[in-house]
Amino acid sequence: MLDDEALLAGLEADPLPEDFPPRLRAMVTYALKLTREPSSMERSDVQALEDAGFDHGAVLAIAEVTAYYAYVNRIADGLGVELEPDPAD
Repeated sequence: MLDDEALLAGLEADPLPEDFPPRLRAMVTYALKLTREPSSMERSDVQALEDAGFDHGAVLAIAEVTAYYAYVNRIADGLGVELEPDPAD
């Protein structure tokens, strides 16, 4: 398993690194497609998650979290909400 730094670096890479864990790769690939191209989702996208070992409940949770994140961000964008500055900066 990757440590937090390696996981973050992998998530920031495009495409995902070759050594990225297959189960996480399936989840991230699904979430990116649902975010970027929601109208192109097909049963095969769900099947890829199932093939990676996710059960129906986990697939639902992945779809819900991805969709909710997109929803909240669009509401914030639509209302002109500005991010608070990062105190670490």
